[in-house]
Formats: sequence, C-alpha cells, structure tokens
Amino acid sequence: MAVAGAVALASLSGGAFHSCGLTTGGAAYCWGSNGFGVLGTGDTVPHAAPVAVAGTLSFTAISAGGDHSCALTSAGAVYCWGANGSGELGTGDTTTHLTPIAVAGGLKFATLSAGGAITCGLTASGTAYCWGWNGLGQLGTGDTVSRLAPTLVTGNLTFAMLSASATHACGLTSTGIAYCWGYNADGELATGDTLPRTAPTAVTGGHTYASVNAARFTTCGVAPGGAAFCWGGNQVGQLGNGASGAGAYSSTPVAVGGGLSFAAVSGSGRHTCGLTTGSVAYCWGRNREGQLGDSVTVNSAVPARVANQP
Repeated sequence: MAVAGAVALASLSGGAFHSCGLTTGGAAYCWGSNGFGVLGTGDTVPHAAPVAVAGTLSFTAISAGGDHSCALTSAGAVYCWGANGSGELGTGDTTTHLTPIAVAGGLKFATLSAGGAITCGLTASGTAYCWGWNGLGQLGTGDTVSRLAPTLVTGNLTFAMLSASATHACGLTSTGIAYCWGYNADGELATGDTLPRTAPTAVTGGHTYASVNAARFTTCGVAPGGAAFCWGGNQVGQLGNGASGAGAYSSTPVAVGGGLSFAAVSGSGRHTCGLTTGSVAYCWGRNREGQLGDSVTVNSAVPARVANQP
C-alpha cells in the first residue's frame, strides 16, 4: 500500500512506532505515533500520513529510532528530536524536544544511525561517536555509563558504516571487517559466545561484508558477492537459515538460505527482509501480523518472496 499524501520521498527510515523520509530537496516528513514529539512537529499529536518536520532545515539523511529521530545536514551537523531521557538527542541534557535541535559538541558527521535510545554517527574520517543509553555497553565506550553528548567509541578503529539497534551496535571497516558491541544474550555480536561487550569486538567467521545491519535480537551482513549472513536470536526463524526455536540462536554468522544474491538486508528483531540484486524483495521470520508480505501469516525460517511483485 502506498504511503498517503502527495509527498514524493527519496529516502525512508522506519522506527519503533513511526517512520520518516526525505524529499529530493531535503525536506523531512514523519508519520505514526508521536509520543515525546518523535515526529518533530512541535506537538505530540499522532499522524497517519506524512507531516512536515518543523523548521526550515534541509537534510541529506534521516534515521528514526525508538522514540527519537535524527537527521544530518549537508554541512555535517546532526539535529535530533523526541524523547531524551537517556541523552539520545545528544544535547547535553535530558530534556525532551518536540522540534529539531542541534547535537552538542560541534562535531561534523558523514553518516548517522538512531536505534532505541541511542544514536551513533561517523565523521568523514571514519571516527565513530555514540550517545544516549549505555546500560548494556551499546555505546562502545568501554563502560556502561550513559552519555548526553557524542562520545568517542573506543578502540581506535576507523569505520566505513555504522548501524545501531536498541541494545547493540555494529560497525564495518573499509576492508569489510565487522565489529559489534553491546548486549549479546542471543549471540547478536557474533563473538562465539553470549557475553556482552562494552567495546568493539570483531565478528567471527572470517567473512568480509559490504554492509551490516543491527536489529533488536539479530545482526545481518551482506558479503561483497551478495551472500547474506545473519547471527543472533532465531526464535521465529529470523536468521533465515531454515532453523527456528529458542535453542536455534547462533553466536556466529550463518548463511541465509535460498541461494539468493542480496543488495541489502534489514532486520527489525523478529523478522528480516532483503532486496536481491535483481530488485526482488524477500522476508523471513515472524509473520503472525503478515509482516513478511507473502499473503499468509505463517512464520518462515527461509526467505519468502514478498507478494505482488513483477
């Protein structure tokens, strides 16, 4: 179903209970639940169709988290809005903001990723900073102290991309080596165990990746040749390797079944979707609410082709 309204969007980001997008001109629109002002409209009224984020700022990237959203300007400044109880807006305080407010510190970022109650960003040189809730070590600062402003990720690593979830984050170096940190009870850090890490730790398995995506219980990566690998929780088949159940989690990368070649993979925690190099969408995992889009409501532990595609 097409998103309502006459707004033409060039990019999208889905959060816990809201979504945001940017037009080709950089105008930000959000829709969905609006608790804590996560839509950036200056109020807390929910909207079932896209509404413009307040202000006149133009953005090049946007990321929707749990109850907050952040966006990046062409000059590298990050603005955030919504909940701020753990400092996820990066403003140096814990005050909720209903409209975009600049992240403190004066740093310039090239990319950003909002997840749960944390936000992470990369500078142009590949230096990683995170801020917000850190009770599980998901900021990668070597401790579990929450931060109200951007704080350097420990380890002296240089990353090409970052992906943050509610409880863990992962980064990818320019040579394709993946590192993860934070919560690990389901093996989502791929360290070969289920021990949490407060600093970046290399993903096991010997694979290199072109992209990596951190979700609530899982992480997935796409290799340069298009093969997809996932690791972490697998209660409902969200790893896509044909297994499911409480004991089916994997603390090392496992290949997604089906022999498909993917351009991108993105997970929500209970289900995962991927777009093949031929632009065909597949999803796997929980399907009780029809989130796999395959016209049924049966869980699938292997990629299921999304219905109504050419």
